[in-house]
Amino acid sequence: MEHRETRQGYADALIELARVNPLVLVLDSDVAKATKTCDFAEAAPDRFFNCGVQEGNMMCVAAGLAIEGFIPFATTFAMFASTRAADQVRNAIAYPKVNVKIGATHAGVSTGGDGASHQANEDIAIMRSFPNMTVVVPGDYEEARLATRAAADWEGPVYLRFGRDKYPVVPEIHGGFQIGKAKVLRSGDDLAIVSTGIMVSEALAAAALLDDQGVAARVIHLPTVKPLDTEVLLRAARETRGIVTAEEHSIIGGLGEAVAGFVAEHCPTAVRRVGVRDVFGESGTASGLLTKYGLRAADIVALAECIMARRSSNPVPSRRAGADQCQVINGK
Repeated sequence: MEHRETRQGYADALIELARVNPLVLVLDSDVAKATKTCDFAEAAPDRFFNCGVQEGNMMCVAAGLAIEGFIPFATTFAMFASTRAADQVRNAIAYPKVNVKIGATHAGVSTGGDGASHQANEDIAIMRSFPNMTVVVPGDYEEARLATRAAADWEGPVYLRFGRDKYPVVPEIHGGFQIGKAKVLRSGDDLAIVSTGIMVSEALAAAALLDDQGVAARVIHLPTVKPLDTEVLLRAARETRGIVTAEEHSIIGGLGEAVAGFVAEHCPTAVRRVGVRDVFGESGTASGLLTKYGLRAADIVALAECIMARRSSNPVPSRRAGADQCQVINGK
């Protein structure tokens, strides 16, 4: 299986945009080599601005450029964009609804060796809480490229979330991108697996494992966490026995809570969440950390088995490591 960086998809899209749209500008906070915007700086040096280690100031500069009619992509690590610059993002970008795109790389525990201080597991929760903010979490290189291009055409603030590592290329999610629209990758009426970002490959792997058990899992990829594609989610809640969400983010405030909150109000059903379970990360390899924090296909399967067991007239206890989570309903 081919693996590529989502942050590279972002950078490549920016170069493509520079060729066709003179209003596109890129700002970076002295991490251009890491975010890959150094490629844009080489291709279009007169439209690249290094704002230094001043993330909050960079957001204000981007807001000013947007007010003047430009389409600025303000780029830094997800941790710095969502926490260090949260004040400026809220008050200078989201509140006035200016046309700034925030490109945030190094998100999630797969940031790896940089450790907890750089592993943003709270950024989706922070950004989706801001009114007027659109939150997009691409699943692989190609979707990152398409999502970046779509963000340039979207009117208003957009938060684009990318990782650091190389992630599986998932052909099933290619073939166009529309902000706010889900992609149903696999049909099934026993339960639904709803993923975002790089967890899409684990969701598909989990569905294949469940298929071997005779369980038909619908796989729904949500590259847009805000706004949600509520129509697709409502069908899943009505037509299956329950939903398992999967995200490389805290279970608090991210995709899982967004989905659970929606279905609780409109069509209550069982929801179980795969994600980082209210802890900080640590240094390690990307692959090792994804396994340690329960972000694998087997963890999705474990919670899917919980739903099937609870809804079955003859439940069979799960033997998987995640079976103890069956006792938690939308909790930590």
